[in-house]
Amino acid sequence: MNLFGGTIQSLENSMNYASAKNRAISTNVANWDTPNYKAKDVQFKNVLANELAKPLEAKRTHHKHLVFTNDPINGYRTVTKHSTSYQHNGNNVDVDKEMADLAENQIYYQALVDRINGKFSSLQTVLRGGR
Repeated sequence: MNLFGGTIQSLENSMNYASAKNRAISTNVANWDTPNYKAKDVQFKNVLANELAKPLEAKRTHHKHLVFTNDPINGYRTVTKHSTSYQHNGNNVDVDKEMADLAENQIYYQALVDRINGKFSSLQTVLRGGR
């Protein structure tokens, strides 16, 4: 039974992405002065582009309906940035950028939490009979 048409699963996948990004940022900040440490980043755009390039297909109830898929896009990956070096010890962590990314990610995560709370609140309202 799919109460919200896959919305909860999409929000869950988005929260997993935000958590992975937060872990990568935290690791980068923790190692900002570690010699030869290379910053990590979580990428989603490349995975999204690859998924969007695939042909779409869905269950058709009428022969004139368009063909689409319902494949969830929930992929992301953590990559190491080797192309830069900001410090004399070979480290490439830019603390200012990491802190800005952390603030942005926290806002994104909080928006996801608010949205999923709204979904559960509406379900709770239905279960209470509209009260």
